[in-house]
Amino acid sequence: VYALEPGLPSVSLETSGRVTRLPLERTARNQALWRTAQRLGGELGLALEEGAVGGGSDGNTTSQFTATLDGLGAVGDGAHALHEHVLIDAMPRRAALLALLLLSPLAE
Repeated sequence: VYALEPGLPSVSLETSGRVTRLPLERTARNQALWRTAQRLGGELGLALEEGAVGGGSDGNTTSQFTATLDGLGAVGDGAHALHEHVLIDAMPRRAALLALLLLSPLAE
């Protein structure tokens, strides 16, 4: 963000601030929920992979208090860009995974 430059000579840009969110921690509760998601995803033919990305979400906060998974939304590409899109064909299985997670106990 600090490297952003204005695109017009008549525009000035000032950035300030700092990161104020804690990271989403790999807690025992989160790992148990992740294993459940992997198992359920496998039953639906979804190969789920763990990943880490920059940015922040409410998951960074909720993870301190309860089991949390992030990145359960739509599959696609180009987040927040002109070419942003979602893969509509992937939505039914993603919705099924979310429904199964909501109905499943965390314990394996």
